[in-house]
Amino acid sequence: MRLMLLEDDDTLGEGLSEFLRLEGHLVDWFQSLRDAQLVISEPYDLLLVDWQLPDGSGVDWIRQLRARGLGLPIVVLTAKDRLSERIQGLDSGADDYLVKPFQPEELAARIRALQRRSLSQGAQRRRLSAEVDMDLAAKCVYRGDQRVDLTAREWTLLEALVNRAGRVVSKSDLEALTQGFEGEAASNVVEVHVFNLRRKLGRALIETVRGLGYRVSP
Repeated sequence: MRLMLLEDDDTLGEGLSEFLRLEGHLVDWFQSLRDAQLVISEPYDLLLVDWQLPDGSGVDWIRQLRARGLGLPIVVLTAKDRLSERIQGLDSGADDYLVKPFQPEELAARIRALQRRSLSQGAQRRRLSAEVDMDLAAKCVYRGDQRVDLTAREWTLLEALVNRAGRVVSKSDLEALTQGFEGEAASNVVEVHVFNLRRKLGRALIETVRGLGYRVSP
């Protein structure tokens, strides 16, 4: 998953970013609402938002995002632990609320729970072609009876296409999903990952829509 972490504390932000990357996520860490607002249109899968930020309230920002129709899962990270504050945070549109200090393992578990909830709204195991199956919950791909090993970036790209099946996903969106803002600079990184996925799973799986991007069939 590609995550936005909005946290102004240097130590906590750096530690969470590193931990979540080791968990297999792509993490973009920002320390102000201004910076986050500049990139909120990027294709994120989940937002982690601190309540108290140097330039405003993360909870107020969540309320604004929901009013604009943003449906992504959002977790509030905060030291505010009173019942009224927890209610306010959840009523703003957050899907979960985690009080500091917390262990990063608990945050990772809550992210997995939100991911399962999202997956439960659709099929968790999907047939991508006559011989390829994908288990989104278990993060496994099978070609026939054989499990196919994918790199983290290959999985992220394939997951992005499958979750948007039938729609064209632009190269720039896929670059953002597979690289993050601290990713590889190579201009052909998406083409390389698509080539490797086709080699492992079959050429017909991912369609190139010339000049627009890539697509998998619904």
